[in-house]
Amino acid sequence: MRLGAISTWYAYETVASFIGRLVFTVTAVYFVTRVHMSPFELVLVGTVMELAVFSFEVPTGIVADVYSRRLSIVLGNVIMGAAFVLVAAVPAVWAILAGYAIWGLGWTFVSGAIDAWLADEIGTERLAPVVLRGAQIGRAAMIAGTIASVALALVDLRLPILVGGLATIVLGAFFAVAMPETGFRPLPREARSSLAHMAHTGRAGARLVRARPTLLAILGIAAFAGMWSESYDRLWQAHLIRDVGLPRIGDLDPVVWFGILGVIAIVLTMAVAQPIGRRLEAASRETMARTLFWLDVAVMGGALVFALAGQLWIALAGSYVLLVARNVAEPVFTTWLNRNIDESAVRATVISITNQADAVGQWTGGPALGAIGSVFSIRAALVAGAACMAPALALYGRAIRRHGRESELGRLLEPV
Repeated sequence: MRLGAISTWYAYETVASFIGRLVFTVTAVYFVTRVHMSPFELVLVGTVMELAVFSFEVPTGIVADVYSRRLSIVLGNVIMGAAFVLVAAVPAVWAILAGYAIWGLGWTFVSGAIDAWLADEIGTERLAPVVLRGAQIGRAAMIAGTIASVALALVDLRLPILVGGLATIVLGAFFAVAMPETGFRPLPREARSSLAHMAHTGRAGARLVRARPTLLAILGIAAFAGMWSESYDRLWQAHLIRDVGLPRIGDLDPVVWFGILGVIAIVLTMAVAQPIGRRLEAASRETMARTLFWLDVAVMGGALVFALAGQLWIALAGSYVLLVARNVAEPVFTTWLNRNIDESAVRATVISITNQADAVGQWTGGPALGAIGSVFSIRAALVAGAACMAPALALYGRAIRRHGRESELGRLLEPV
């Protein structure tokens, strides 16, 4: 029995958010304390994953545009679940790198398809309130996922990752049965076998991006944000363990501390995101761009404070600022991107191109930042990563000063 589109989206946000926290609350602790990975190896995990995303994002986005959004989402979840199982089953660097490469492949099937599916089913005009409410529901699920992750990790650090992998496979099976697909019109069967048509879809998506300087700006923003996120996402837990230090209260396991810190971050995000989300439900694209600019300013400032802090409470304050700003920005950015794509036939492809830009930023910046962390210090790598946000702020700022006029952004992004 098929569910309604909005109910399916909320179910996805709930389960996927729960699984995400179940798995990722403990992965860095697992990598640092059990596998004993260096800063370079920690960043290399993300680099391998993003290389896979870069390689497969557009082809899998074309699959979603040509064949079926639902099929793409089902395949993606099954592949991601299998990747988590591999990471948990074999505590070795090579297996973790292989697992994250497979996870990156699976993610490319989902990343462009899920947003395009929702936009097709309910229309872009209704997108903002649904995405923002779904994000809020997802954050509540994250709290439960974090608590479950800590509880399982106290038994075995690998257990949350294994359970998360199996649950992701089940989620894919759920989508196969329950997800509706009424807004998407697949190609006629006689046209599907043509690789030329798939290539045509890819070229059409690329032409739309080139013709819309705002979309080009979004690609640039995604790339620079990717550079920053690669340093923070891979190194923040190692920074707190090795550089800043966690409080010592008896034999309290580090994973418990990260669970507590994660729950606090989610609660803060929920408190801040709700009022901002309500104001932005009917906001113009220009207002969204201005809001995203200030949220990214907060991300950069918080990242610098976190990197440079010598005391735990200062580091946590910086971390909470950047995490709240980042989490609030994600649904706003999704809505802003979709409102700049008015051709459904290439929506998943354009979203995939945007995700590919983020991947480029991560795999080009990641190894360099990881090398800085290994040669100099994790602190230096985090500072360098935060500096990567500056060009993204420049793109936002120029767009706002010119009141979103496409011609000016076009000149900004032209090669010199």
